[in-house]
Amino acid sequence: MISRGGFFDETQPIASGRAPGRLDVMGGIADYSGALVLQLPTQVEATAEAQWDASDPPSVTVRTTSAAAAGGVPEVRLPLKDLLEPCDAVRARWARDSAARWGAYAAGAVTVLHHELAARFPRGVRILIASDVPSGKGVASSAAIEVAATRALARLLDLSIPPRELALVCQKVENLVVGAPCGVMDQMTAACGASGSLMALLCQPAELMPPVAMPRDLMFIGVDSGIRHAVAGADYGSVRVGAFMGYRIIADLSGLKARRAGGAVSVDDPVWNGYLANVSPADWESRFRDRVPERMTGAEFLSRHDGTTDTATAVEPGRDYAIRQPTAHPIYEHARVQRFRALLVESAAGAEDAVMARLGELMYESHESYSACGLGSDGTDFLVALVREAGPAAGLFGAKITGGGSGGTIAVLARPGSRAALEAIAARYRRETGRPAALIA
Repeated sequence: MISRGGFFDETQPIASGRAPGRLDVMGGIADYSGALVLQLPTQVEATAEAQWDASDPPSVTVRTTSAAAAGGVPEVRLPLKDLLEPCDAVRARWARDSAARWGAYAAGAVTVLHHELAARFPRGVRILIASDVPSGKGVASSAAIEVAATRALARLLDLSIPPRELALVCQKVENLVVGAPCGVMDQMTAACGASGSLMALLCQPAELMPPVAMPRDLMFIGVDSGIRHAVAGADYGSVRVGAFMGYRIIADLSGLKARRAGGAVSVDDPVWNGYLANVSPADWESRFRDRVPERMTGAEFLSRHDGTTDTATAVEPGRDYAIRQPTAHPIYEHARVQRFRALLVESAAGAEDAVMARLGELMYESHESYSACGLGSDGTDFLVALVREAGPAAGLFGAKITGGGSGGTIAVLARPGSRAALEAIAARYRRETGRPAALIA
């Protein structure tokens, strides 16, 4: 139970919600391009509690028990009317106070529930957040808070929201209120993932596939690099923009019709249904790779192609973008994830070393592709190298960076009983880098 510390009126009803973090086993940043992703819910989770508040004028107060992890003040309070304004206005309000911005992940649910589900807030609300999901470590701490807070508010409002719809609501909290251009896999894992199996999600836009049971003779575990990661950071955003620029160029090369639709471009695409991941590696190599530029300025791209189909980002004229590698990554990653899932399904009764080695190699390939996009870091690269060095003799078969990259955590494919080997790797990493390292299950 959360330590409430006098935050609530204990004589009145309190609604609660919970949600886990996630370990990105395969798929990662290819989610926004429509790839298949495989995600493992973590044992650590976020908890939210909510209660109506009789304050006058009505306000929304959010408190966290982990202010240090949030990077700001422990309690944030805003007038309710301010949170019921259009999403762009609410986002601008949160952006003005960096110390309080963490509150948008929870209070943003008030805004999105109001606009998307016509939720009525006759009074103010108090929201208390506690989370064991490490913040800024690439294991979806923000999505866990969003889903937990939205679940608590839905119960307070007596709203029944199916898990998939709940995840889409929470993605809008992050995209429209927080202002982070994330895909949907984190929120889907927090809302729909089941312990002990990999959630399989085809991000077109969010089609849940049958969960993938994990053979009992393998496990996935995270190792934290001690380097903070942020989906709202420039690296993630520019790679996402580059991927959508690449899709737009491929669409033009293929003669697909495009038109301006509000702030983005709409492409009539009966071939790939608007998703870069549906371009096959063979088509990419034979038809497009050499015709998609390695880099291009935003101004040059806009003069030729007018814009992209992405509603969560915008091409900045003054920036120089990598395009070819961010475009290639989801094309190859989708194929890798499909093969990874097939190998796990075929090995449900037990994964032989040869299968483990192939699974591990797919993870190493994914990690290298992330790094080629510019989303690697010295810490995660070193940890992956240490896992590869220890290898099958230590029960370790593969590793890759998780989530949005540029730091955070790596996911490791291992045999049960290899925890001591991972602890030794974490200890060596701490000695040689001076950074903290911890295992995340």
